[in-house]
Amino acid sequence: MTDSLQYSADGPILVAGGYGTVGSALTALLAPDFPLLLTGRTPERGNELASRHGASVRRWDLLDPTPFDASVRAVVSTVNDPHDRVLSAAVEAGIPYVDITRWTSRVARAATLAGQKSPSAPVYLSSGWMGGVTNIVAAALAEELGGASTIDVSIRYDVNDIAGLDSVDFIDRLGQDFEVMQQGNPITVSPLTDTRWVDFPGSRTKVGRIDTPEQFTFPMTLGAETASTRIGFSSHASTTALLAAKKVGLFRWGRGDRFTPLRRGLLYSPGKGGSAQVRIDVTGPSGTTSATIVDPQGQAHLTAVGGALAVRQALADDAQPGVTFPESLPNPRRTVSELESFGVAVLRA
Repeated sequence: MTDSLQYSADGPILVAGGYGTVGSALTALLAPDFPLLLTGRTPERGNELASRHGASVRRWDLLDPTPFDASVRAVVSTVNDPHDRVLSAAVEAGIPYVDITRWTSRVARAATLAGQKSPSAPVYLSSGWMGGVTNIVAAALAEELGGASTIDVSIRYDVNDIAGLDSVDFIDRLGQDFEVMQQGNPITVSPLTDTRWVDFPGSRTKVGRIDTPEQFTFPMTLGAETASTRIGFSSHASTTALLAAKKVGLFRWGRGDRFTPLRRGLLYSPGKGGSAQVRIDVTGPSGTTSATIVDPQGQAHLTAVGGALAVRQALADDAQPGVTFPESLPNPRRTVSELESFGVAVLRA
């Protein structure tokens, strides 16, 4: 037997992982406007959140073959979906679908799978950094310049931020080289290489290469000849430790499950809160411009904001069926102006 979702115009929005770190933030943003169905492996953990927001909660363990069925208006995935169960169930039922958690290879796989199924509803793969907010701001800057030849994204990761374990999932890919576009040609780069110093509001941060989905999509969607994303940390000691670990080969010889606690322990020490900051520099026909996204409520909130924007777009009257990435949404500058209502600032240089 397989999972069975049915579309219902009056049904709730299903949030897979709706009571996790990002899922809880997304639930809080959506609850005032939509009925919600939260799912996960241990629904008792979501009872208090569901009660607070008038949502319902059910068990759907994506690693358990037990079939799941529900009638819903839209589906949002905030968790790892290793077998594409949530995606497949939504697309096959013609239900609008939003995903904010996939890494590059899984975004490519999702786009291929969804495309083969010829979706009759919108499929928003909003897994660029921070739920696709980075993508939307980059698209707005490119629109100002009449296009984008180069897009550089720099991330300042606050090690004091409230974070779920999945927030440092990228650690597991730091031993894997990846492909990006540079001056119109594909090249292979290694994580944490090609370092540089970048100015953020109130700080200067050393950043190095990281594999993220927007580097895969920007050349296709915005026509960028060069797309790069780098990450650095609010603690220079953390940056130094990661670079040292990279140098001694930890992320290559320590790939397996046995070394997962060691790898993730380099960064995963969630605190009481921090600020999410992402700087985007774009060069196009009319010159160069930049902006820095700042969310004082942190990365989980900023990712949830990206998810909330995608949900609203997926349910809009003019939403089109098919696979779409966040930077391809209409009116990116108008969407950027909406960020302020979520407490997110976009600061121009």
